[in-house]
Amino acid sequence: MAGAETQEPILEVRELVKHYPLTQGVVIKKQIGAVKAVDGVSFDLRPGETLGIVGESGCGKSTVAKMLVNLERPTSGEIRYQGEDITRLSGRALKAVRRDIQMVFQDPYTSLNPRMTVGDIVGEPYEIHPEAAPKGDRRRKVQELLEVVGLSPEHVNRYPHQFSGGQRQRIGIARGLALQPRVIVADEPVSALDVSVQAQVVNLLERLQDEFGLSYVFIAHDLSIVRHISDRVGVMYLGRIVETGTDSEIYDHPTHPYTQALLSAVPVPDPEARERRERILLSGDVPSPANPPSGCRFRTRCWKARERCALEIPLLAVPAVFRDVDSPARHYSACHFAEEIHVVPGETTSHVGEPSPRPGETSPGPVPAPQPPDVTGPRPA
Repeated sequence: MAGAETQEPILEVRELVKHYPLTQGVVIKKQIGAVKAVDGVSFDLRPGETLGIVGESGCGKSTVAKMLVNLERPTSGEIRYQGEDITRLSGRALKAVRRDIQMVFQDPYTSLNPRMTVGDIVGEPYEIHPEAAPKGDRRRKVQELLEVVGLSPEHVNRYPHQFSGGQRQRIGIARGLALQPRVIVADEPVSALDVSVQAQVVNLLERLQDEFGLSYVFIAHDLSIVRHISDRVGVMYLGRIVETGTDSEIYDHPTHPYTQALLSAVPVPDPEARERRERILLSGDVPSPANPPSGCRFRTRCWKARERCALEIPLLAVPAVFRDVDSPARHYSACHFAEEIHVVPGETTSHVGEPSPRPGETSPGPVPAPQPPDVTGPRPA
């Protein structure tokens, strides 16, 4: 959204951590480790802005979403809504904040109660927050919400099984809008839908954002959808954000190797462009979040990995090589050896079989290339 960068953030996330304990024993349980699902995530969300979060399955995107709406309590870190840390709230104070931060779930088939009518589902928030609508006015409000999301107001007495997947997701969106929230966390809201229906739901979300002044945290696998709807994008890998910037900075000027590998896996419809493109193939599998690598978590699959990558955790900041450069590559990237590589078909790409030298350095000499992978790298859904 134009001008959003000049506004104060409505949501501030600082060093968010969620570890799930691993225990052994039946009678006497002993913790032997932890699954580090989210391990130090920070970002801001401004009024009227859409922040897209993208990454492979298991990287912690959905866990972040659940913590934002307090379905999961963080192990540590802060989530500040309008300056107040909501991770410390409970009771009435937490209930009031939840009215302003709503969620649209991934699966429109299991997120709706099959025993409740659409009218009861969309109107249920009014039972929890009766101050939002007088009891005699709720049916009319529910019908208005159905009309806003493109459904017939006459469908209030129907059940979820009488609707298609796209219509069910519209019902879920209507339920999320019932309390007039300021922030909506959309956890892969279109991944279970057909491509044509995905476009309809994304267009609906954009229209609702303009109409109601909403801020979105939009989580998805599909890189093209994230770019279409997002003002800024954060790329997650193994519990951490490794690169963040505007949509054009991330998609046209990526500097982190993982982002570059993700973008090189996006299908290209033009056969000639597909032939010209150099794919970045990653070796190995994603490490377990219960035992992540030391230093940079991507180093076990990265063609640039050096000794420093195993010893130092790279900070999410503007890389030193770009700090004095007026370029779209001047954005946050958590890589010791960040460099811009164009992965758009037809543009020059760097060789990925060996690490590239840093500006001002000579090549370190021959370095063994990663072994050929069993798969063709991360795939967008």
